[in-house]
Amino acid sequence: MNFTAYIARRYFWGSKRESRFLSFIKLMAIGGVAIGSAGLLISLSIVHGFKSTINEKILGFAPHVTVHSFMNDPIFRSDTLSVHIGDMPGVDVAQPVILGQVMIQGPGEVSGTGIKGVPGEGDVTRLRDYISEGTYDISKQQDGLHGIILGSSLTQTLGAEIGDRITVYALDGLPSPLNSPEISQFRLTGVYQTGIARFDDNFALTHIQPVRRLFELGTLEASMIDINAVNMDNIRSVYASVRDDTRFPFVTENVYQRYRNIFAWVDLQEETIPFVIAVMIVVAAFNLIGTVLMMVLERVKDIGILKTIGARSRSIRQVFLLEGLYVAVSGLLMGTGIAMVFFWLQINYQIIPLSEENYYMSTVPVEPHLLDFVIVSAVTILLCTLASWLPARIAAKTDPVAVLSFGK
Repeated sequence: MNFTAYIARRYFWGSKRESRFLSFIKLMAIGGVAIGSAGLLISLSIVHGFKSTINEKILGFAPHVTVHSFMNDPIFRSDTLSVHIGDMPGVDVAQPVILGQVMIQGPGEVSGTGIKGVPGEGDVTRLRDYISEGTYDISKQQDGLHGIILGSSLTQTLGAEIGDRITVYALDGLPSPLNSPEISQFRLTGVYQTGIARFDDNFALTHIQPVRRLFELGTLEASMIDINAVNMDNIRSVYASVRDDTRFPFVTENVYQRYRNIFAWVDLQEETIPFVIAVMIVVAAFNLIGTVLMMVLERVKDIGILKTIGARSRSIRQVFLLEGLYVAVSGLLMGTGIAMVFFWLQINYQIIPLSEENYYMSTVPVEPHLLDFVIVSAVTILLCTLASWLPARIAAKTDPVAVLSFGK
C-alpha cells in the first residue's frame, strides 16, 4: 500500500480516546456531505418525475398537433384533408373531430362544458388510460343513445353516475322561442380522471354523429383535424411539416403551444430547484475546511515526526487531501443510500402525498436518472477535494522543529 494512503487510512479510521471531539467533527462533516448529496439527488429525481408525469398527462390527453380553419369556421372537406395529412411522414393518425361549447345536464345540476365528437374508432389520444369509472365506450347503446365520457370533476358537478342519462344543449346565440337550442341525449358510460383540473372540469367526449347533429354540420364538415405523431420526440418536426403543407386559411398548432403555461411552469422548476438545493452540497463541502484543519491541528505532532524521519511536504499534503477525500466518499455513499431508500419507499408506498388540485398528481413522483448520480458524485468529490486543499497545504508547510519544541 502507498505510504500516504496508509497514513491517511489510519488517520481516518483510527480513534483515540482523547480525540472524541475530532471524531464527532468528522462524523458531522460526513453527515453534511450525505445530506447535501441525498437532497440534490432526491430533488433532481422529483423534478424529473414532475416533468415526465405532467408531459405524459398532457400528451396523453391532448392531440399532438391540430389543424383548424381561420376564425374557427368549419372545415368543409375534412375527410380529404385528414387523409392527406395522414399520409405525411411521421404522422401516426389524423382524423376529423367536432368541438363546441354546450350546456350539459345530469340528474342533479346543469353546467357549461366543451364537447368533442370523434369517429367511431375513438380519440387519437390515450384518454382510455385515464378511465377511473365505467368503460371507454362512445358507441350507440342498447337504448339507442350514444355513450358519453365525462371528466371526474364535471361528473361530480352534475351529480351523475355510470348509466345515467345526460342531456346536452347546443346554443347558438341567445335562446328564445324563435331560437331554441338543439338537444341530444347520451348515456354516461365512462368517467376519466387526469388530475389536471382544466381537463377534468369541462370536457365531454362522445361519437361524432350526434355532435354533428347538435351543431348542424354537414356530413363531411368538422371543426378541426386531430393529429398524433408516431414518435412523441418528433412532435415539433411533424408540426412544422403540417404547418408548411397546410397554408391559409388553415391554422396549425402543436400541444406545446396550446398548453405553454403548464410546460413553462414545469421547465421553471427543472431549471431553478436543482441550483437552490445544490447550495447544500457547496456548504457541506466547505465545512470540510474546518474539519480537515481540525485534523491537521490534532495531528500536528505526528506531522513533525513524519517530517523528521524524511517525509516530504508533498506527501504530508497528500495525506490530508486523501483524508478529506475519504470524508467526501463516505458522505457520498451514505447520501446515495439515503436517496435510494427514499426512491424505493416513495415508489412502493407513496409516503409523500400531494394535493391533486394544485400539483396535478396525488403523490410525489420520482424518476432517478443515472446521469444525475454521475454528475452529483463528480461535483461532490471535486468540491470536497478543493475544500481540503487549504488545510492540507497548511499541514505541508508545518515546521517540524517548531512542532517538536512546542509546549516545552
